[in-house]
Amino acid sequence: MRRDHLFKMPDHVNAPPRESYARLFLRFLHFGLLAWGGPVAQIAMIRQELVEEERWVSRERFNRVLAVYQVLPGPEAHELCVYFGMLARGRIGAVLAGLGFMLPGFVLMFALSWFYVTFGVASLAFAAVFQGMQPAVGALIVRAIHRIGQHALTDRWLWVIAATTGVSMLIGANFLVALGVAGVAYLLVKRQSYVAAVAVSGVFLVGVSLAAWSVVSLDTASASISVDASPVGAPSALALFGSGLRSGLLTFGGAYTVIPFLQYDAVRVGQWMTDAQFLDGLALSGILPAPLIIFSTFVGYLGGGPVGALALTIGIFVPAFGFTLIGHDVVERAVENRALHAFLDGVTAGVVGLIAATALGLLRATLTSLPAWGIFALALLVLYRWKARAAVAGIVLGAGVLGLLLFQQ
Repeated sequence: MRRDHLFKMPDHVNAPPRESYARLFLRFLHFGLLAWGGPVAQIAMIRQELVEEERWVSRERFNRVLAVYQVLPGPEAHELCVYFGMLARGRIGAVLAGLGFMLPGFVLMFALSWFYVTFGVASLAFAAVFQGMQPAVGALIVRAIHRIGQHALTDRWLWVIAATTGVSMLIGANFLVALGVAGVAYLLVKRQSYVAAVAVSGVFLVGVSLAAWSVVSLDTASASISVDASPVGAPSALALFGSGLRSGLLTFGGAYTVIPFLQYDAVRVGQWMTDAQFLDGLALSGILPAPLIIFSTFVGYLGGGPVGALALTIGIFVPAFGFTLIGHDVVERAVENRALHAFLDGVTAGVVGLIAATALGLLRATLTSLPAWGIFALALLVLYRWKARAAVAGIVLGAGVLGLLLFQQ
């Protein structure tokens, strides 16, 4: 039976209005300026205007398209804007819609990154504010792990895969290898090859453990030898673009899933920023009308200045544009492949484990005093009880005020 092309509109639904490129860009720029409250609020805003009020597509079609984007990596709200731009004016419209939605957050984060580097680090007052924000961001990450895990870890095997991946990261595994093993293991589970799944996971953990033990042994053996470690140089624009592209292709399950990948590149490997600075970037993104993934602009700015900010941001958003521009109908057919779906489910479970392992490291670097623990606990409590769109921005800003009161010396 012939499949309808994804972009063909059903007969009973009005087609998108024939808008000029300028008007289309301004429509999605307006969405970007109002993009408070995270992906749920952003998607609800897009649905209300384009589906409920103007009926660009039917509700059923919208739900199906959203389901596809939720499986794919990248920020779903941004990808929906690209999709609707494609419906309205083709590929040029898709690019304009995507740029319009992300532009307010990018400009604001770029400006805040410049301010942070120029003034924030040197000011005791601003240092206290960021010191208060960091525990609140830790609470945001813990809440995100719970929220993502509720949807991603739907059986005991996925829980085991998440735990195994998290442990492997704590003992030094490469995250790309860990995610690949997670996907293969769950694919074997879905084929009822349980022994093979356990064997793959077990061999991987043993291998990582032996590798970690060998590194520790070598470090101990060479401890008496004085060697001047060469400082890690500033990353090139190309390296930052590659880091963003790799992270953008691995953000399964929401924007929070990009945290371990960028933290790995920026803090553990590249060492162009600290855990505290990384949390500061997350805090700044939490107060902006933008997808949380826009904190990548801050990470790139600290790595390579204005050019680095642009390079990493472009890299991380390329997949969000590319899936629709290259051919959403092809991606949709791929997503319907049961074997691929099982692999992606395993990868998503692995990402939950990665976020949990990363969160432990970030919290260990942040919760170093009783006031910090108090802000963390209070922020976590409010997160579970306050459901308003302004909750994240309010919590982060409130934590900053508490930091100013508690930590300024």
